[in-house]
Amino acid sequence: MPLAAALLPVNATLGVVLAVLLVVAVGVAALARLEDARGHGYARAIALAGVRAAVQLAVVSVLIGWVVRAVPLLLAFLVLMFAVAARTAGRRVTDNHTWWWAAAPLAAGVLPTVLALLLTGLVPLKGVALVPVTGILIGGALTGTVLAGRRALDELRTRHGEVEAGLALGLLPREARLEIARPAASDALLPGLDQTRTVGLVTLPGAFVGMLLGGASPVLAGAVQLFVLVALMTVQAVAVAVTLELVARGMLHRSRTPLGEAEGD
Repeated sequence: MPLAAALLPVNATLGVVLAVLLVVAVGVAALARLEDARGHGYARAIALAGVRAAVQLAVVSVLIGWVVRAVPLLLAFLVLMFAVAARTAGRRVTDNHTWWWAAAPLAAGVLPTVLALLLTGLVPLKGVALVPVTGILIGGALTGTVLAGRRALDELRTRHGEVEAGLALGLLPREARLEIARPAASDALLPGLDQTRTVGLVTLPGAFVGMLLGGASPVLAGAVQLFVLVALMTVQAVAVAVTLELVARGMLHRSRTPLGEAEGD
C-alpha cells in the first residue's frame, strides 16, 4: 500500500471527518460573528468554499488525466486556472468594472517565472509537472494581489485626508497615493515571508510532504520545497508591486464614495 494512502485513506471516515470540520468552522464563524468591513458574514462563505472545493477537486481529478496527454489541452487548462484566479482576485479587491486589472499583477508575476522554468528545463512541458507548479505560483500571486489591493484601498479610504494634504503640498496624485498605500500594501508579503522563515521549524509545506509521501528522498523533497518557496516570494513581490502601482494610478479602485469621488480618482 502506498504511504500516502496509508496516511490518509479515501473512505467514509474521511468524508465524515471533513464534514464535521467544515461544520465546526462554519459554527465558529457564525458564533463569533466573523465578518468583513461591509458586514458580510464569513460563515456562509466558509460553507460554500468547502462545498465548492470538494466539487472542484473531484472534477479536476478527472480532468487532469486528460489534459496531461496533449499540450493544447494542457495550455487551455492553465489559461482557465489563470482566468479564474484573475476574476477571484479582482472581485475580492473591488466590486466595480476595474476588477479585471487584477489580471495584470498575476501575469506579471507568474508568466515570466513559468517561462524561465520551461526555458531552463527545470520544469518540463508536461501536465504532471507544469500544472502543480503553475497552480502554486498562481495561488501565491492571487494571495499577494488580494491582500495588497484590499489593504491599499482600505488605507486610501481611511486616510483620504492625508492624500489630499499631499496633493496640496504639490505631490502628483500617484505620488500622494503611494506615500499612503505603500506600507499597507507591502504587508501582503508577510505571510510568504513568515512561511519561508519558519519552514522546517514550524511547518512542513505541502510540496515537501507530498514528495516524501510519493517516495522521494528528504534531500530532494527539501530542494523542491526551497525552489517553491523562493519562486513564490518572487511572484508575490512582483504581484504586490504591480498591484500597488495600479492602485496609485487609479486604474484599480472601488465604487464611488459618498463624496462623489472614486477612491482611485
